[in-house]
Amino acid sequence: MSHFTSIKTQIKDANVLVQSLADVGFKNVEVHETPQHLYGYQGDVRPETAEVIIRRNYIGSASNDIGFKKQEDGQFQAIISEYDRSKYGQKWLNRLMQRYGYYALIKSAQTEGFTVEEDEVLEDGTVRVVVARWA
Repeated sequence: MSHFTSIKTQIKDANVLVQSLADVGFKNVEVHETPQHLYGYQGDVRPETAEVIIRRNYIGSASNDIGFKKQEDGQFQAIISEYDRSKYGQKWLNRLMQRYGYYALIKSAQTEGFTVEEDEVLEDGTVRVVVARWA
């Protein structure tokens, strides 16, 4: 039975998280108002719960669910099993956070009345976004 580890993130918006997860390969994501139990690789119900869940059948046959649990401060904490951290560890979380930052910026810019003028990924993987607001 794999041990689950909780990893603090800067993620606060579940919808933006779902968009970001799609960019890193997970298009089948559950979003719940109340936390739901995660399942282990044998289909066993685990005590860990989360509001945003990638079910194990979308991760791999020997994998556990990956969850994102909302904390009191509004941020989501990633819950990833020891087994799955070999593939979905810090490097994967960094890529997810980069996509989250991108979508959060676009959403915020649009909310504030800005338009995206330029949007490109540089050779080193850096995302460059230019926004403008015309008075």
